[in-house]
Parts: sequence; structure tokens; C-alpha cells
Amino acid sequence: MIYIIMGVSGSGKSSLGMFLSEKLGWPLHEGDNFHPQANIDKMSRGEPLTDQDRLPWLLKIHEVIESERCSCSDALVACSALKRHYRQILLHGSKALTPPSSPDQDILPPSHPDVCFLFLHGDYEFIHQRMVARRGHYMKADLLRSQFDSLEPPLEEENVLSLDIRRSIADMATEVEKHIISFKSSTAKLK
Repeated sequence: MIYIIMGVSGSGKSSLGMFLSEKLGWPLHEGDNFHPQANIDKMSRGEPLTDQDRLPWLLKIHEVIESERCSCSDALVACSALKRHYRQILLHGSKALTPPSSPDQDILPPSHPDVCFLFLHGDYEFIHQRMVARRGHYMKADLLRSQFDSLEPPLEEENVLSLDIRRSIADMATEVEKHIISFKSSTAKLK
């Protein structure tokens, strides 16, 4: 099972990911580590990334997800995945970049049964305060508005578990663990 922890910058993706990684013994792939230097430089200057800037980054993360899926490993991935199209790229790679050539052509499924999005959501003011308080991160609080403007919250059909970030990391992790147990018991019944 792959859990993609998603949300705007400052929502706690890395914190929840590290907590779950330690608790579950699953590897955590931090999306920030896959940004090309040009993206980091741009964000450091306070410039929001464009879809074009994000494309190579999303494709790299897709490769990580596919590698984990192919090895049938459990893993965590922290990645903003703000737009539905970005989540499609994470799931389907470059296939998500080509629109169907005819109405009869198959549309890519909105999810994979073994990939779940954990959507960390909260209000702008709460997250902005967090970002102002954090130190040493290249993503500046000034860019938060652009992320909220881009955000397309995931739909239920995308296999998502929504988590309110006003809750503690431990409470959110407990909810994720319940989801994992439920998922594993439902797939065991299918076998």
C-alpha cells in the first residue's frame, strides 16, 4: 500500500510522514527532495512554481511510487499534489499528459486500489502562522496564497482519507492506522 500525504505547504506532510514512518516501519519519500535546483531557487526567491516547473518533479515522484508498487512494498510519499491533474501524473506518469484522442478512448482511472491519498487540510490563517514560525525551509509563507489558489481538494473517487490538521499528529496517525487495518482486512477477504 502506498500512502501519498498531500496538502499545501505547511500543512504538516513531512511531520505526519516521519511519525508514520517511524511507527509503521515504512519508508518515507519526501517530495521536496525531488525538486530540481531551479525549482528550489525559484521558491527561495518567493516565486510560485508553474505547472511546467512541477512536471519533472511529479514524474520523478511517479517513478518512486511505481517502484514501490512494483515491489509490492508499503511506503509513504509526502507531496503537495495540489491539483487533480498532478495526482493523475503521480498515479499514471506521462500517460496523464496525453489527452484522449477520441471520446471512445479510455480515460485514466482516478485512483489505484493500492494507493491512498491522505489529504491534510486546514484554513489559511492557521497554516500561514505555522509557516511564519518555521525556520530553514525554502518555501516562504508568502507563497501559501498561491498554493491555496491552486488547490483542488481530492474527490472521494480518488481514494482519499481527509485529515483535519488541527488534530494532533498522533490522532491523525491513529486514523491512518485504522484505515490501513481496514484496507488490509478488505483485501484479505478478496483473496
